[in-house]
Amino acid sequence: MLETLISSKTRIKLLLKFFLNSKTTAYLRNLESEFGESTNAIRVELNRLEAAGLLHASPEGNKKIFQANTNHPLYNEINSIVLKYVGINHIIENIVNRLGELEKVYLTGEFAKGLDSQIIDLVFVGNVDKIYLIKLAEKAERIINRKLRYIIYTPEELKGEAPTFDAPNLLLWTRES
Repeated sequence: MLETLISSKTRIKLLLKFFLNSKTTAYLRNLESEFGESTNAIRVELNRLEAAGLLHASPEGNKKIFQANTNHPLYNEINSIVLKYVGINHIIENIVNRLGELEKVYLTGEFAKGLDSQIIDLVFVGNVDKIYLIKLAEKAERIINRKLRYIIYTPEELKGEAPTFDAPNLLLWTRES
């Protein structure tokens, strides 16, 4: 879907990188090795996104560090489009809201780093009906054409503390108090 609207594969990768997790930062050489593309192609797209105000850059030593501009008027809309492209909106609508006593859901793994992947890693915190979760996850996987990998923590296992992750994470959903 996104490929029909945006013809530049590099631009799509950059939008995923910066708009899935607004805390993600990167610099040109890092993106070159991550994307496996030429620095020139990446530089052109970074400059376009920066000129449009969608990214902001700050110098750090001899590097120019890029990050999504969350104050841009279109940030929320682009973030929403990227989440729909990945299929996370289906997960929230079809799984999270039906699992019962769920407290929080975290996105971890490749997507939390801003990388596209065929596997979406999630951490559920709450008292979850595991059999029902399996059924919902299988249904969601067919809709979004990606695999879901998840782990469940009960509130007692965490004793009120946030789970610690080895990789970046993004809080996707929290129960309204």
